Amino acid sequence: MSINLFDLTGKVALVTGAVHGLGMSMAKGLGNAGATIVVNNNSTDSLESAVEEYKASGLKAYGYVFDVTDEKAVAESIAKIESEVGPIDILINNAGIIKRTSIVDMEVADFELVVKIDLVGPFIVSKHVAKSMIKRGGGKIINICSMMSELGRDSVSAYAAAKGGLKMLTKSMATEWAKYNIQTNGIGPGYFATSQTAPIRVDGHPFNDFIISRTPAGRWGNPDDLQGTAIFLSSKASDFVNGHVVYVDGGILATIGKPLNED
Repeated sequence: MSINLFDLTGKVALVTGAVHGLGMSMAKGLGNAGATIVVNNNSTDSLESAVEEYKASGLKAYGYVFDVTDEKAVAESIAKIESEVGPIDILINNAGIIKRTSIVDMEVADFELVVKIDLVGPFIVSKHVAKSMIKRGGGKIINICSMMSELGRDSVSAYAAAKGGLKMLTKSMATEWAKYNIQTNGIGPGYFATSQTAPIRVDGHPFNDFIISRTPAGRWGNPDDLQGTAIFLSSKASDFVNGHVVYVDGGILATIGKPLNED
């Protein structure tokens, strides 16, 4: 019985932007739990190779090109996915960007772009997926938040603003849609070992040393560390969990860190 709670066989999961990194890892986790994976990207460049990688792993996967900030394209693509692949049971709003610029130097257009993709995008996609979920009487929506949903940091004002907003949007979605048996939650990743972080994950690099010393677990996260949480929030096991953000961060948010003179 407990194993069946996490079984996603027969489910269709749309994971936006899951062409690499953490999104791909979460999508693979859902696929290995039995779900059919649908990934999107705003261009065909990396989408085709990503779908091939999923298939090479033995997973059933499809790819669709659309911009998560273009409501017309989103609505048309959601309808097409549900017609060609099947009703979307699980949505993971993973697509996002970050621009590292100080507040005084950041252009308004760049700030707006980050908020548009990281916050407005999940609103648009969730809105159109939820319409079908409401009619069918259930579904799972997972918004990929961040530790910046709770904390600030130099040079990421737009990202923090968007991810803080996404946390509250998650709670609002849960409030409106729980009565339709839709569970809306978030995942807040900590610092993970990906290809993007590889250049700084070397002994002696100040940021690498900072992350390892700041994280109670004493290490960077492995992308596969996100799979269990993604499966849990996508499955029957979370049918009465709503409006929460699960931080998968090795304990960073649990502590203010160690004093420099403490072992």
